[in-house]
Amino acid sequence: MAALALIGASWAALQLARSPESLDGARDVPAVPDPPTLPGFRSDAWLLPDEPLLGFVEVPAGPFVMGSDPSVDPLAFEVERWSASSPQGTPELPTFYIGRYEVTVAQYSAFVRATGHRVVDAGAVSGDPRLPVTGVAWTDALAYARWLGEALASWTGTPPEIARLLREGWQVRLPTEAQWEKAARGTDGRIWPWGNEPRRDRANFGTGGPVPVGSVPCPECPFGLADMAGNVWEWTRSPYQPYPFDPGAARVDLEAEALWVMRGGAFSDGEQNVRAAIRGGADPGARRPFIGFRVVLSRS
Repeated sequence: MAALALIGASWAALQLARSPESLDGARDVPAVPDPPTLPGFRSDAWLLPDEPLLGFVEVPAGPFVMGSDPSVDPLAFEVERWSASSPQGTPELPTFYIGRYEVTVAQYSAFVRATGHRVVDAGAVSGDPRLPVTGVAWTDALAYARWLGEALASWTGTPPEIARLLREGWQVRLPTEAQWEKAARGTDGRIWPWGNEPRRDRANFGTGGPVPVGSVPCPECPFGLADMAGNVWEWTRSPYQPYPFDPGAARVDLEAEALWVMRGGAFSDGEQNVRAAIRGGADPGARRPFIGFRVVLSRS
């Protein structure tokens, strides 16, 4: 079977084989539980955050520093270098909205209940509903994002701003790795989402498992986002390829044979692997207990 390559910080530590169940169909899994009542999340809105924009947070248009300069960040990997001539670049992105939290078990379960989407890993729909969903392949994450966009577009309770954007052609999707990195580090090129020094009180890393989304406060993190370092790796819609990243490139072929970029590191990783510029890559069929995702609302 094809090997799962994890590119970036975890190449050696997280090299894994693609699991048979990710290729050959679902195993028997328990029935998806009824939707819970969770403080801070709306039971009438697919367990999305109880916020004016249902957890979507605006990231304004403009440039940001992407990639790593080893003279500033000695933990940088070569795959984070922008080009042969420059360690970092400053791509400019249009406005987008990103989920404040990683998609949770409760939210993913709502999707499965609504669509009958195949469940391969029972952990994706069982356990603490506040945890980030894991055991989901890249293809599962794409399916969730598409469903959520369609559900919000047709729901009369969708916040007016989100409804307007959807009418104008914006879509719910996985973030590109540039969107993810800008959301994680802001515009000042910081190494970790909270600054330039590692802090175990700002993220869940170097531990034995994930924690409920948003349970580790990070007041210094850009845009008020949670868990942009550690907890679980997050799928993006960018194929793994060398920098420089081109935000104006042609539309990504989601059917292409590729490793897909993951960002952010996971609970089991050390400080080097949870930096904002870290790049990992995995086979689209991989389902692992340390890989989840969050979504964005964007025009492209």
